[in-house]
Amino acid sequence: MPARDIAGVRGFWHEARQRLLGDFKTRPQRISQLLRGLSRAVDQALRELWTLAGMPAGAALMAVGGFGRGELFPYSDVDVLILLPDAADATTQQAVERFVAACWDAGLEIGPSVRTVLACIEESAQDVTVQTTLLESRALCGDAVLIRRFRKAFKNHLEARAFFRAKMLEMRQRHAKFENTPYALEPNCKESPGGLRDLQMLLWVARAAGLGGNWQQLRRSGVLSAYEARKIQTNERTLKRIRAHLHIAAGRREDRLVFDLQNTVSSALGLRPEPNKRAGEALMQHYYWAAKAVEQLNQIVLLTIEGRLWPELAAQPGTPITGIEGVEDGRFLDKDGRLEPADLGLYERDPPAILETFVVFTHAPAIRGLTAPTLRALYHARERMNTAFCRDPRSHAAFLRIIQSPQGATHALRLMNRTSVLGRYLRPFRRIVGQMQHDLFHVYTVDQHILMVVRNVRRFFVLEHAHEYPFCAQLAAGIEKPWRLVLAALFHDIAKGRGGDHSVLGATEVRRFGKATGLSPEDTAFVAFLVEQHLTMSRVAQKEDLSDPEVVLRFARLMGDEPHLTALYLLTVADIRGTSPKVWNGWKAKLLEDLYRATLRVLGGQAPNPQAELRQRQMEAHRLLHLYGIDEQGSKPLWDTLDSSYFLRHDPADVAWHTRQLMRHTGSSVPVVSGRLAPYGEGLQVLVYCPDQPDLFARICGFFDTHNFSILDAKVHTTRNGWALDSFVVVEPNLAQHYRDLISMLEVELARTLAARGPLPEPVHGRVSRRVRHFPVQPRVELRPDERGQRWILSVRASDRTGLLYAIARVLTARGISVQLAKIMTLGERVEDTFVLQSPALSNERTVIAVENELLEALGT
Repeated sequence: MPARDIAGVRGFWHEARQRLLGDFKTRPQRISQLLRGLSRAVDQALRELWTLAGMPAGAALMAVGGFGRGELFPYSDVDVLILLPDAADATTQQAVERFVAACWDAGLEIGPSVRTVLACIEESAQDVTVQTTLLESRALCGDAVLIRRFRKAFKNHLEARAFFRAKMLEMRQRHAKFENTPYALEPNCKESPGGLRDLQMLLWVARAAGLGGNWQQLRRSGVLSAYEARKIQTNERTLKRIRAHLHIAAGRREDRLVFDLQNTVSSALGLRPEPNKRAGEALMQHYYWAAKAVEQLNQIVLLTIEGRLWPELAAQPGTPITGIEGVEDGRFLDKDGRLEPADLGLYERDPPAILETFVVFTHAPAIRGLTAPTLRALYHARERMNTAFCRDPRSHAAFLRIIQSPQGATHALRLMNRTSVLGRYLRPFRRIVGQMQHDLFHVYTVDQHILMVVRNVRRFFVLEHAHEYPFCAQLAAGIEKPWRLVLAALFHDIAKGRGGDHSVLGATEVRRFGKATGLSPEDTAFVAFLVEQHLTMSRVAQKEDLSDPEVVLRFARLMGDEPHLTALYLLTVADIRGTSPKVWNGWKAKLLEDLYRATLRVLGGQAPNPQAELRQRQMEAHRLLHLYGIDEQGSKPLWDTLDSSYFLRHDPADVAWHTRQLMRHTGSSVPVVSGRLAPYGEGLQVLVYCPDQPDLFARICGFFDTHNFSILDAKVHTTRNGWALDSFVVVEPNLAQHYRDLISMLEVELARTLAARGPLPEPVHGRVSRRVRHFPVQPRVELRPDERGQRWILSVRASDRTGLLYAIARVLTARGISVQLAKIMTLGERVEDTFVLQSPALSNERTVIAVENELLEALGT
C-alpha cells in the first residue's frame, strides 16, 4: 500500500471511525469491537504520522491512559507519551511540533506529553496521576530499546503499597466530590462512585501489586472468583455502552447522564417507556443497578488486594464476639474492627445468619465494617436469600433486633442495602432500589431517600445531634418505642412507582409485614397510620389556613391522641429534610410546629376558642410592646382599624412589629414599606401598608419577581379604614451577604412602585432549569368553595419559574378576585400553592371554569 500523506491519514481515520460507529449503532451490544476498533484505527494513523513527521530514530511513541488499555471511546482524548532518549534539542523539538501538528491536521485530538525516561520516573514519583497514566502504557512505534529501558525503570520504582494507599486516598476524594453516592440525578458514568473509574482502579492496583492486568488474570490469581469476574464484565459492558452512547448523542466528550440526553441514550439502548416509568427513568434504574454492583465488587476486590499486600494483617486470627442476644457466642469474629463469620460457609449452611451479621454490626461498638471474605460470602449467598429465608422466624427476629437497636441501625440498613441484603429480605424494598423520582424536589432515588429519612429519625434520638433540631429532640425523648418511627420511615415510600396512592399501598405493606413478623396489632396499626398519613401534616401546615379553628379541629380528630401526633410530626420533619437540601427551611419548620402546638392544645382538651385566642394574642403583643415603651394608648389608633381576623392570623410578635412600624403612620397618605430579617429561619419579612387597590397583590408580586425575590408566604388584610396591611416572607439568593442593602432597597423602591400606580407590566416568562424542561410538572388548577361556603380555595400545582406567582396574581386581578391568604409551597423546582380568595363573581359556575382555564393558560405560557 502506498504511503499516505496527512490528508490521506485524515481520510482513513474518518472512514474507519464512521464505519465503526455505524456498526455500533446497528449492533449496540458489540461495545468491545467499537472501543478496540477505534483504538486500532488510531494506532495505525499515529504510526503513519510518526513516519511523516520524520521523528528521530532514537525516540519512541507510547499510548498511555485509557488509550494505553487499547480502548477508545468515540470522543475521548488520545493520550500519548513521546519518549526521548535525552532532552530535546532544536531539531528534535521541531520534529515533535511537526508530529503534534500533523495529528491535529489529521483529526486526532491528542494529549501529548514529551519526557525522557528519567523525567517519567521523577514526575511519577511526585504525582500518582502521572504514575497511573504510565502504568497503562503501550508501545506504538519507535526505538524498542528505549521502551524496554523505560519499562524496567518504571517497574523498579513502582512501590505497590505506596501506590495502593495513594490510589485509595484519590478514590475517597473523588467519591466525596459526588457525595459518596452513585445515585445522583445526573451521575458521571466514568467518575461517580460505581462508575468505570472504580473498575479501572481495581486493575491499576492489581497490576501494581503484580496480581494481573485484566479480569481473567485476576481470576487466575485468586483475587476474583469466576462468578465475580463474570459480574464485573457484565456491568462493565453496561457502563461502557452507556458512555459510548452518551458521546455519540452529545457529539462530544460527555460522561454525565444529563437530563437532555437520558431519553436519547435509553432509546439507543433499546429501553422503552412503561406505564409508570419514562424511558429515561428505565435507563437510570438500569445504570443505578450496574453502579451499585460495581460499588459492591470494588469494595470486595480492594479489600482482597489489601490483604495480599499486607498478609500479616489478613492472617490475624480475630477475636470471638460474645454476649449479643440472639447470636451464638463465637459465631462471629472481630478482625481489627471488621466483622467476619468464624466459618465462611455459615451463610450457605444457615441463611438467617446473614441477618445476624447485621445484628452483631449494630450491637458490637468496636465493629466498623465487614472484611473482604464477609462481603464475598454475602455476595455469593444471594441465592440463599430466597422465600424460605424471608419467611424464617429467625430472619424476622434478627431484622427486628436491627430496627430496634438503640444505635447503629442507620449504618446497618445502609450496609444491608449496599450488599443487597435489605432488598432480598424485604422484597417490596427491592422494587424501589435505584428508582429515580422526577418530581422536581426529590434529589435521591427512592431507596436512598428512605434511608436518609431513617437517618434523620434516628438523629432525633441521639444526644450529640440534639442541637440540630432541639424541639424534635425534646419530643423524641418522650417517645415510648422509637423503633416504630424507624420502621415507618423505612416503609413510608416503599410503594412508590406502582401507580395508585403510595401512602395507602405502603400501609398495606406494613400490615403484611406486621402479620409475618409477629408484631403486636397495636404496633402494626401505629406504624401503618404513620405511613398512610405521612404526607398529611405537611399538606395541612403548608396549604391550609391554620388560623381557621375548623382546620385544626379536623386535623386533631384525624390524629386521635398525642403519641400519634408527635410521631407523625417527627416523621414529617425527617421526610421533608430527606428530600433535598433545598426543600427544608425555617419557614416550613415554623408552620409544622405551629400546627403541632395548636393540635396538641385541642387534644389536651382545649377546644378552639377564637375569642380567648384573640385576647391571649393581644395581651402577648401588648407585653412585647411594653418592652419598647409603648402602652395601650400608643397602639390604640392602629388597633382600632384592625378586626379580629387580623389578630388570629398573625403571631403576637408580628403584631407587635407591625404596630411599632405603623403606629406613627395611621394618618399617612403614602405607602409605607418596612422590612426585617425573619425571626424564624431564613428570609425577610416585608410589611406593606398603603391604600387598598384591586391590583395591589399582583403589583407587589410583580415587584418581587422583577427583583429576584421568591415569596414563601403572604398574608393580605384590609383594615376598617380601607388600607391594605399585607405581610410577606421572601427570600433572595444573595440575602445572607447583602440583607441590609436589600431591606433598604425594598423599603424605598417598593413604596415608590406602589405610589406610582402605573399599569401592570406584562409577566416575564422566566427561564426554567434543564430538569424542569425535561421533567415538567403537568399544571393543575382547582378552585372550590371552603367548607363554610364563604371563601374560595385555589390550589395550583406547576413547575417553578420566575414570574409564576405574578402571572397567577394578574389573572385574579383581571377578574376582580381578591387574595386574602397565599400559602406558597415550593418543593425544589415544583410549586404547590394555595390561595384563599373572595369574590361574588365566583358564585357563577361559568366564571369558575373560565378562571381555571385562564390560570392554566398562564401557567403553561
